[in-house]
Amino acid sequence: MSQSIHPIYDRIFKKIFTLSSTAVINMINGLFETDYPTDSTVTYNWTENVNEGLHMCLADTILTIAGKYSYHLEAQISHDENIVLRVFEYGFGHAQKQKSVALQTNDPLSPQTLYFPEPKVILLYDRPGTPDEYILNLDFGSQGTFPYKVSTFKYLETTPEELTKKKLIILIPFELLKLRSAIQKERSKENLSALQHLIFHDIIGAINMNLDAGNITIDDARRLRRLTQKLYDHIYAHYDEMEDLNMMTDESLLLDIDIIEMEHEKEIAKIIEKKDAEIAALKAEIELLKNDK
Repeated sequence: MSQSIHPIYDRIFKKIFTLSSTAVINMINGLFETDYPTDSTVTYNWTENVNEGLHMCLADTILTIAGKYSYHLEAQISHDENIVLRVFEYGFGHAQKQKSVALQTNDPLSPQTLYFPEPKVILLYDRPGTPDEYILNLDFGSQGTFPYKVSTFKYLETTPEELTKKKLIILIPFELLKLRSAIQKERSKENLSALQHLIFHDIIGAINMNLDAGNITIDDARRLRRLTQKLYDHIYAHYDEMEDLNMMTDESLLLDIDIIEMEHEKEIAKIIEKKDAEIAALKAEIELLKNDK
């Protein structure tokens, strides 16, 4: 992301990829129309690449599934005319690092291959004319010109229902961006009501539905709510008109999932208490047997 953009968007985007492998693989399957089992291994390539100009480039996320298939995901909160070039640079840096691994098993005299990750840019803004894919033409002179294509995912055009259908629920905190411009212009009764519906129905409702469906874990649900809370605080909480909604949002985003966790903790405590009682009874029985002897 551009350095002029508030870092909270970058942090939240990276945080969602530290959720369970089930949630992450579901999202990869939804974005790239793949069908990886949710118990596949996920490798995170959190590495920095340095280009020829010695400028450090940090790719938002490059994931490798099942030790073989790599995907590069970049989020954009505003228009960047150089995005396709940047994605290519990240992909090239990743491919170079994988080259040495490939050479360990390949014939050194055979042609070498650079394996680029499959790229996709997640657009978190609305701009007329945004393409479905960016194209960077690579001109190799007499060998020909080859297009490097980067598809886009236009988040703001996607409904919560579509997110659930495609199991892209880990992107749900960014649902708050859909009313950012409207609330910024006017904190009207209608806009505040729309924001309330978005939070309680579109976000919390979707998280609960995906939790029940097994698309995410309890811990995923808790963390998604808290990431949503952080983003809400950044975008909306500073407006004076938000005082009542702030209180409702705090309780709804943090309390419900904490209650669920507390119930699980109680159940675990009961099991431990029962086991302790059984062990105590067994020890007492052993002592009685010893005394009888």
